[in-house]
Amino acid sequence: MHALEIRNLSHWYGTRRILNKVNLTIAPGQIVALVGPSGCGKSTLLRAILGTDPPSEGEVLAEGRLVTEPNRDVGIVYQNYSLYEFLSAEENVAFGLKLDKTSLISRFIALPAYLRKRREHLQMARDFLKKVGLEAAMGHYPAELSGGMRQRVAIAQAFILQPKIVLLDEPFGALDEATREDLQLMLLRFYQENLKAKQRGERPQYTIIIVTHELNEAIYVADRVIGLSRFHTEGSQGAMVVYDRPCPVFHPDDPKDLSKFVEQREELRSAVFDPNYVKHHSKYVSFWDELSNDALAVAAMNSR
Repeated sequence: MHALEIRNLSHWYGTRRILNKVNLTIAPGQIVALVGPSGCGKSTLLRAILGTDPPSEGEVLAEGRLVTEPNRDVGIVYQNYSLYEFLSAEENVAFGLKLDKTSLISRFIALPAYLRKRREHLQMARDFLKKVGLEAAMGHYPAELSGGMRQRVAIAQAFILQPKIVLLDEPFGALDEATREDLQLMLLRFYQENLKAKQRGERPQYTIIIVTHELNEAIYVADRVIGLSRFHTEGSQGAMVVYDRPCPVFHPDDPKDLSKFVEQREELRSAVFDPNYVKHHSKYVSFWDELSNDALAVAAMNSR
């Protein structure tokens, strides 16, 4: 089953058309970067996937279920960290589990059972904070954490509920370069966990769509880059997917070789961001064709 399907999604406000017939299919375990010029509708598309702003036309399906309102299948992390200042890092991460797994009545009527659940939730929160490199800061409050640490807590908050898809809306935009690179490596480690799960025949845990303005970041952290733009032959009707191609997969222990980015980065600049380059929207939409060709090539090599 696909993690996400978007079918002929269009959106407009009054007479202003934002998105026009957006179609996407995302498989479980993909980390997808979404790029595009400012105002092209990236946030509108994220809100449609999240369920807070359903499309004017078309539909969004998460795990085969129609998305019409926010639900547990889709989580989001914003650029501005949504943390409770009066809770420690581990309590912030466990808070969603508390709301999801217990009720207000059970917390009073069945207090001993609730306290056992709370201990389990806090342990789960500590385990996930270790995964994102915050083992030493579990008891710290948001005011005691750096921007990068706060963002790691926000990411742990979203992932601990195990949504099928997590949306990252420019999550690293306000961070310094060194912190940003640390969090990029965290996403690469998530991708490696996905690969190991696939090798075991399991469903990969992390399906992520990350919105970013940084093209190097898009190519580095994702296995697929999608470009949304109005710079195509039907641009007056709204933005469409004008770029959808695979990108090189990097291991977190490998050096960051920027030379591998150059050709695709320039292709992205031209196809998605150049207002003078008007073309049919499907010219650079080839992800699934390229994936099929790669699979055929592998099969041919194995049959020799």
